[in-house]
Amino acid sequence: MISLENKNVLVTGGSRGIGKACAELFLKAGANVAFTYQSAKNEAAKVIADYSGSSKLKQYKLNLADVVEIEKVIGFVLRDFGNIDILVNNAGIWKEAAIDKMTIDQWNETMNINLTSTYLIIKLLVPGMKKNNFGRFINIASTAGQRGEAFHSHYAASKGGMISLTKSLASELGQNNITVNCVAPGWVVTDMTTDSLSDAETHKKVLGDIPLNKIALPEEIAGPVLFLASHLASHITGEILNVNGGSVLCG
Repeated sequence: MISLENKNVLVTGGSRGIGKACAELFLKAGANVAFTYQSAKNEAAKVIADYSGSSKLKQYKLNLADVVEIEKVIGFVLRDFGNIDILVNNAGIWKEAAIDKMTIDQWNETMNINLTSTYLIIKLLVPGMKKNNFGRFINIASTAGQRGEAFHSHYAASKGGMISLTKSLASELGQNNITVNCVAPGWVVTDMTTDSLSDAETHKKVLGDIPLNKIALPEEIAGPVLFLASHLASHITGEILNVNGGSVLCG
């Protein structure tokens, strides 16, 4: 039912976890996919083996903390694909730091990678989308951006900023047939959460807070992302779609 044939998609952080699941699902829907990675290129190539070497899939090494590099790499993507129709801002970091111990470098690292890069890549892609009178931005936020998260305040602030950016741009870009939405996951089984979830007490507590009594797999986040990118969601913009098994019930 969902076909993205001839659509060009860019997924940041597409070499593993949620980003990898998104890249794979978009390829199955017929899209051409570009994804960025920082260090795990080969991992994605193995999983998306059917498309490795195909013109439908290209990968780009990118440090999202480097503004100059972002501008350069997005230029390469546009050179190779002509235009990007759909952007999934997925890449991010989640590091623990108590507020009285957090350094300015820790704060800036999280804000630059999680939020500033989101703003900048959107900014670089908007002109082409306006020209084509079509675009889909899907930002991967977090329940932390809605309720906050102790000992991860910089992460929560970055995701809260992403949510506000989403709502603002939905209003600003709607006249150009560009939708801007968020998917806000709760706990997901990824490399980012492995250490925390490997602790038996933490795992038990996390499950106890989720009415569906299971922790999401990356594929369960990728499905809603694909939906928001598709024609089925053509009248949805400025939405924060919570995908958390019922653990945080807010809109």
